[in-house]
Amino acid sequence: MPAASIVDSSAKVHPELPAQSADKQKKIRFPGSEGFQTILKRRVNDYLASLNRSPRDSVRMYVKTATIITWFFTSYAFLVFAPLPIWAGIMISFSLALAAAAVGFNIQHDGNHGAYSGSRLINNLMALTLDMVGGSSYIWNYKHNAMHHTYPNIHGHDDDINLGFLGRLCPHQKRFHFHRYQHFYLWGLYGFLQIKWAFFDDFKHTIRGRIGNLSFPRPKGLNLFIFLGGKLFFFSLLFVIPAFFHPFWVICLFYLLTSWTIGLIISVIFQLAHCVEEADFPEPHPQSLQMKNEWMIHQIETTINFARKNHLLNWYIGGLNFQIEHHLFPRISHIHYPALSKIVENTCREFGIGYFAHPNFLGCLKSHYLFLQKMGRPA
Repeated sequence: MPAASIVDSSAKVHPELPAQSADKQKKIRFPGSEGFQTILKRRVNDYLASLNRSPRDSVRMYVKTATIITWFFTSYAFLVFAPLPIWAGIMISFSLALAAAAVGFNIQHDGNHGAYSGSRLINNLMALTLDMVGGSSYIWNYKHNAMHHTYPNIHGHDDDINLGFLGRLCPHQKRFHFHRYQHFYLWGLYGFLQIKWAFFDDFKHTIRGRIGNLSFPRPKGLNLFIFLGGKLFFFSLLFVIPAFFHPFWVICLFYLLTSWTIGLIISVIFQLAHCVEEADFPEPHPQSLQMKNEWMIHQIETTINFARKNHLLNWYIGGLNFQIEHHLFPRISHIHYPALSKIVENTCREFGIGYFAHPNFLGCLKSHYLFLQKMGRPA
């Protein structure tokens, strides 16, 4: 596939929404490009063309996938079938949590974005690994691609910054008195989000046909079969198979430990990219609902990179520390993000566009802590 077609298709990151879905999401508009987008795409095109290989379908990604899947099922097998002492079981449960999060960061994430392969079938199969670990690839496609990637950090449109009344992740959200303590208590609550997604949110969204302000088509036919089959497979891994070897209370205890760890890891990584001091939270014009900046500039100003030189972290979280590049070119495999970041940063500098990258993970973690503290204070 020519490089140009890959870059051009990257801007279209969300699935098609039903015509009858007259939600606020459909009304938000971004102004046309004044040159930045054209030049940036051309430079990325030139880089991709110079590689003389597909921006997807990487041998490195195939090896990475095999490594993570083997890690996941090996950890699961030891935890369920091996006669382990309690301390060893705890250690293995952490290993399983790390592996499950890696599935989400790498395999399903690239697959759901169409960045894993040039084959739609392979992308869909990789996306199904999310169903294997308790989520729904169908729901995620609308919640993440249609909402978050199109409208990052826009209150009422990006469901990823919506924690309900429990947390305030945006300056335009209502503040409650207890939010002044959220920089302490939210870290613990982050861990329970994976349980909430798997047991409650996916079913609620499917029944209602809505995610926040967005209407989406309820899964039918094959999609409904995959949704229900994925949940059945996950609950079988979680309860049915272990029930032959362990008491129910032991199963629940280790599930809570494993899922809480998964939820904390995933939540923190995603929060560091958008909910930090340096990220912007723009609002559309109240009448025209047009945003101030063109789509690509909006992505850059609402998104933060971190720890770009940390190769181990980059491998583990699937390049999500290069979140700016991911938002600009979500259909390009994450293995290219380090190279793309140099192109994007230089182009931003030429156009006077703010491009922020925390040099390390702990610095960005501190920024998120201070952001939570700021959002909890009275205006």
